Amino acid sequence: MERFTISLDDDLAHAFDHLIAERGYGNRSEAVRDVLRAHLARLQEGRHADGPCVANLSYVYNHHERDLSDRLARLQHGHHAMTLATTHVHLDHDQCIETVLLKGPASEVRRFADRLMAERGVHHGQLNVVMVGALAPAPSEAATHSHPHRQG
Repeated sequence: MERFTISLDDDLAHAFDHLIAERGYGNRSEAVRDVLRAHLARLQEGRHADGPCVANLSYVYNHHERDLSDRLARLQHGHHAMTLATTHVHLDHDQCIETVLLKGPASEVRRFADRLMAERGVHHGQLNVVMVGALAPAPSEAATHSHPHRQG
């Protein structure tokens, strides 16, 4: 592990210490590592807009909106190769939340999410994209890469 020293002005150090306490970090080093990871991931996402990603799309909608449930289902079926799973929860008499797990090229995932969140009656949508390396091993790698199986 490589070590380095940084200097922070008092206000920034105090705000950072507050964040550390609020999030429950054990020390400044782990907090700095997380901040750096998050920043580097955002930079990678910007550089590799068409790169592979996994994503979580969550949105709240009014299920009384005319044909909205059907429109949302049609959109997901139209992108079935990208849609891994959907969880649907009734929040109250009118509102539902759905969380859709997605996988594919980041630009396609974003277009799909934008289209779905633009549907009339959808509220509070948010997409969380995580850029990943190759989503499936290359054929030659798949032949040599194995996981041990548990004996039951």
